[in-house]
Amino acid sequence: MGTYADDTQAEGPHGEGGRAAGSGWTNSGGPPTVLTRSPSLVPLLAAGALRSPFKRPSADADFPRTRLVLPRLRVDLARLAAYERVCGFPTGEDALPVTYPHVLGFPLAMRLMSGRDFPLPLLGLVHTSIEITRYRALTASGEYELTVYVDGLAPHRRGTEVAVGTELRVGEDVVWESVSTYLARHRTKETDGEREREKHGPLPGVAEWRLAGDIGRRYAAASGDRNPIHLYPLTARLFGFKRAIAHGMWTAARCLAAHGTPQAVLVRAEFRAPVLLPGTVTYAADGERFELCGGDRVHVSGGVYALPGHTAQDAVS
Repeated sequence: MGTYADDTQAEGPHGEGGRAAGSGWTNSGGPPTVLTRSPSLVPLLAAGALRSPFKRPSADADFPRTRLVLPRLRVDLARLAAYERVCGFPTGEDALPVTYPHVLGFPLAMRLMSGRDFPLPLLGLVHTSIEITRYRALTASGEYELTVYVDGLAPHRRGTEVAVGTELRVGEDVVWESVSTYLARHRTKETDGEREREKHGPLPGVAEWRLAGDIGRRYAAASGDRNPIHLYPLTARLFGFKRAIAHGMWTAARCLAAHGTPQAVLVRAEFRAPVLLPGTVTYAADGERFELCGGDRVHVSGGVYALPGHTAQDAVS
């Protein structure tokens, strides 16, 4: 990690603006590493790509216990507006879309997953699901503390899955948190470790969306995630796709912008099949559940659940 030491401020039992190890953190590793700025994604992607061929993924492998903490974080409002436009959220409001903290935490997650001590290859890592809990509406003008950590590894019938946690705090209060799972595919004898999918009939279609071929590039510009599979047909073909594919988090955000979310909410989304660009998809929803489908194929499925004490009528994005 020496290549990126310039964005590390200090390490200690509390860090700056953090908590002591063992006081409610999911990852019970060493003290937090406090950053002075968000890492640059381009060198992290390059480092992760170069190290990928030397990784030997296994669910029994050790993983980095570091918790990366970025205090005094403020949102770039111009970048937020670009994100809102490409995902379909309202613009100009003093509010963060429910998915936006994932974008804020992505560079920190990439620093962890591109490191020498991360056991899975970054190239080919597939985002398979995300679970988000927002405890209250978040302002775009607020100041936050951001924490990202690797929560653990688990066997999957197609390889090894890693869970990455992200937390957003105001003072000592966690106001938003998420767990994303990413799959490294490799040969395995495991048959367990895959989440059970909820079984139900098809949801009623609500809207048909025609997706332009530049959606991946527009989302990449707003989010910073410039994985080549999302950008151009040529770069996507290098990784086995016929055309560029939409970012999984764009598909989830677009669905949630259409669905609406309560202020205090639990959101789950499972990324089941890639969305090729350009293309046409159907947004379907019924009550708490939603899907994004292409013909008979489900690309994304998920649900929106109000936390106790709140109702769906308190909807925000």
